[in-house]
Amino acid sequence: MLRDEWERRREEKRREEKARKKREKSRDKDKEKEREIYAEVRAVPPLVVRADGRGFKRVLGDSGKFAKPYDERFARGMAKAAEMFFKKSGFDPVLAYTFSDEISFFFEQVPFRGRVEKLDSVVAGFLASALTIVLGFEEPVAFDARVIPVCACGGEREEGGAVLEYLTQRQAEAWRNHLNAYAYYGLVRSKGLGGKEAEKRLRGMKAGEIHEMLFRDCGINLNETPKWQRRGILVVKQRYEKDYKIVQHWNLPLFGKVFSKKFSFLKKSFSGPEGIRTLDRPVSHKKIG
Repeated sequence: MLRDEWERRREEKRREEKARKKREKSRDKDKEKEREIYAEVRAVPPLVVRADGRGFKRVLGDSGKFAKPYDERFARGMAKAAEMFFKKSGFDPVLAYTFSDEISFFFEQVPFRGRVEKLDSVVAGFLASALTIVLGFEEPVAFDARVIPVCACGGEREEGGAVLEYLTQRQAEAWRNHLNAYAYYGLVRSKGLGGKEAEKRLRGMKAGEIHEMLFRDCGINLNETPKWQRRGILVVKQRYEKDYKIVQHWNLPLFGKVFSKKFSFLKKSFSGPEGIRTLDRPVSHKKIG
């Protein structure tokens, strides 16, 4: 009996020592957490995470491997990086829209309980590594990211209106980027102007004036440039009979009524009481782009 009592007390001491170490470890972990700069900000879907390239002008311009003002290989690299995000990131986006060095992902649900810091950092980090793999960059590249809520407020919007409004705004930015890029490089090449001189010449010019200048002096009709340069590229998950595929659309209409008709299957994903994570309308056409 004495031996049994001794064994019991020894076991109690062992458990108490184990509990004490666990408490100390927890206190140390709490102290480490206290040092972290952490904002308890969570985003509620539906939402967009937009990633923008950081310092891409240096990386692309210095290499001499990419054409200006647009390079199709780079555009395909961005679209492929978006595809990789669908397939390998662990996220479940409904669609991605890309032009220039930015990609917007639309989500109906997000991981990490919507923690903004996690969403931004993981999306940006994944895209940087994916694009490096796709294009074989020798220099490091980076993205920054931000969260944009796109929920309809007050019930005043049509189904999917908030998302279409966001896409329309980004497509308008794609057009402005297209206009300015052609104007800048048109002046540099046709007039022999330096970069700062070209920027000064363009300052204050209206879109119509730039159109006329490019057509008159450079022989460039902006309405005849490839649609992907003017309107961007859409990447979506679509059902092909019994399977799903990630599809790139390189010949987009303007976002709005025409877009709603051509991509009507997307509207089910934009809003509704429950929403769906994939695009349910079967398609039989070949992959675009």
